[in-house]
Amino acid sequence: MTMRRRAAVLATAAGLALSLAACGGDDDDPFEEGDGDSTATDGGGGGDLTVGGANFTEMVIMQEMYAALLEDAGYNVDIQSVANREIYEPALESGEIDVVPEYLATFAEFLNGAVNGPDAPSSAPIATSDATETVDAARPLAEERGLTILDPAEAASQNAFAVSQEFADENGLTTLSDLGALGQPITLAAVEECPDRPFCEPGLESVYGLDIVDPPLATGFSTSETKTAVQRGDAQLGLVGTTDGTLDQFGLVVLEDDQALQAADNLVPVVNTESAGDPGIADALNQLAEVLTTDDLAMLNAQVDAERQQAPDVARAYLEDKGLL
Repeated sequence: MTMRRRAAVLATAAGLALSLAACGGDDDDPFEEGDGDSTATDGGGGGDLTVGGANFTEMVIMQEMYAALLEDAGYNVDIQSVANREIYEPALESGEIDVVPEYLATFAEFLNGAVNGPDAPSSAPIATSDATETVDAARPLAEERGLTILDPAEAASQNAFAVSQEFADENGLTTLSDLGALGQPITLAAVEECPDRPFCEPGLESVYGLDIVDPPLATGFSTSETKTAVQRGDAQLGLVGTTDGTLDQFGLVVLEDDQALQAADNLVPVVNTESAGDPGIADALNQLAEVLTTDDLAMLNAQVDAERQQAPDVARAYLEDKGLL
């Protein structure tokens, strides 16, 4: 049986509301040996690897799945979870960590800004609503940073907008276009920055013709406050995530983004080309791209967040159920 050392997380992680937010640094190196719990690791003869990433539920589950697949392929694996991309991405480039789960569109624009300048993501974005187009645009930029982007899964964790089931039923709503066709003022529960974010209020207004009441309720991204506001009718629409596994508990349904406002934030492995360029690593991780769906990821999140199961157990059970272990 293999066991992995898991480093102590640095800070409470922010959700991926529209991208991972920057946070302050720490004097301690989060990738220094000896942080957190330490157990023996003996996955086989494939070499040593560190899987890293952010420390919120969805990313922790993905890290556990990546680690289990790599261990099954014969690698010795550690997991290092930290606060955000601004910490783990430089460590990925340096080879301190070898593999991370990423969000395709968000990471593509991160690379776009890093390679082409900070204004590039807004003036010349490369991410689209099509995963294939986005990964093709991002891979050359990743190569310039010594990174390789593997195959994206169908599972996409991105912005979504939810209404109450009652409101949807009363008005025959299944898509955001349906909501726009109602032609009525809409109170939106979302992040405070929503009026300035192109995939939030401006996009809802320009793409779907929604009449958003200003200012939106500042309740956060997919928080209990946001979902409760929609449930109670304080807002008709709430900013949530496509992989939020708790929407049913609040009686909410996501309206389809039928005009593809949101970019393709599919889950995708990114590896350090030098330290993790072994074809065996790609073969092991690309298996997940063939099976993992958005509904699957929402279910896994719910098992951890709502049912209080442990992420390693949830990850392994899923992989076994899919015949990957």
